[in-house]
Amino acid sequence: MDAYLNKETEYGWYLCLDGGKIVGGLGVIDNDFHDRKDLTPNICAVYTEEEYRCKKIAGRLLNMALDDLKSRGISPVYLITDHTGFYERYGWEFLCMVWGDGEPQPSRMYIHR
Repeated sequence: MDAYLNKETEYGWYLCLDGGKIVGGLGVIDNDFHDRKDLTPNICAVYTEEEYRCKKIAGRLLNMALDDLKSRGISPVYLITDHTGFYERYGWEFLCMVWGDGEPQPSRMYIHR
């Protein structure tokens, strides 16, 4: 976050607030700690507080980040997850399996074009 605030990277963080409370968010970073360093940038740390789930907050944040990146000519975008079904609802496609740093099993890599 500091690198973004200090304008050292073009990738940043997207938040959903309820008043002054952060209830959801995600980041965009070069690599989400996996072995495919060529697949960049990555959406990371997608999270919504439990009481705010099922309100499409994560989907709106994903779309906001993708629109922002695309407006700056950054596409495609990648993410890793062990979830199936969720990201497909928002236009993400399974790409391949990748190994996370120190992980015992590979994770699913998705792409959004």
